[in-house]
Amino acid sequence: MAEVDAKVLTWGSFFQEVKRLCNIAGPMIAVILSQNLLRVSSMMMVRHLGELALSISSLALPLSGVTGFSLFLGMASTPETLCGQAYGAERYQKLGLRTYTAIFSLTLVCLPLSLVWIYMEKLLILIGQDPVISREAGKFTIWLLPALFNFAVLQPLIRYFQAQSLIIPMLISSVTTLLFHIPISWVLLNVILLGLYMKFSSACSKTRAPISKELFHGMGEFFHFAIPSALMLCLEWWSFELLILLSGLLPNPALETSVLSV
Repeated sequence: MAEVDAKVLTWGSFFQEVKRLCNIAGPMIAVILSQNLLRVSSMMMVRHLGELALSISSLALPLSGVTGFSLFLGMASTPETLCGQAYGAERYQKLGLRTYTAIFSLTLVCLPLSLVWIYMEKLLILIGQDPVISREAGKFTIWLLPALFNFAVLQPLIRYFQAQSLIIPMLISSVTTLLFHIPISWVLLNVILLGLYMKFSSACSKTRAPISKELFHGMGEFFHFAIPSALMLCLEWWSFELLILLSGLLPNPALETSVLSV
């Protein structure tokens, strides 16, 4: 009898845990999908502008990912770990401070990356890409600069909410951003919504910390974990994006590059 009760208890606990994980994982999957669909929807709209426009965006977006977004995704693994540890240890103020440290650190990294993006045209020509596509891709990348700083703030905020299992605010902000992608891209709606929720919601009252000099103290620890984390993710990402650059060396780069993006 005791053995039967133990089995019932084990399976009951198992399904309760599965249900709890699904309640977190389900909305988180929707968050990630909606964020990835931003890029897909943009490429679908660019396709209607012609072959040249599609090849330009096909070259500029992977390069911006290689030189910026992939780096931030890798470095954002650091607050994902540190924020989770702080919340699990019930050091709620530490969670807020580590989020601020990550935002400040990634914003600093934006400055040298901005120079790379500004001179993207010359870099593309230097590695043998078509001059016409390189010139327009350089302009495209410069117009993406606000998205770089937006991404630097967004990733630590996502890890901040993840650590507390606050998935619904991220789901609402991500879906809203996707639905109104074109008109609100330049006002950084996703970051604004999450920032306001973090600032005013009672759900974040315990982890909301005042901004102070203490956020600078954690920068050494942040980069100690962020650099190897970024390398692990970037090397995998870069291996795929290298195909885009190689397609630009083919005889008809406008056609090959645009076809590969689709």
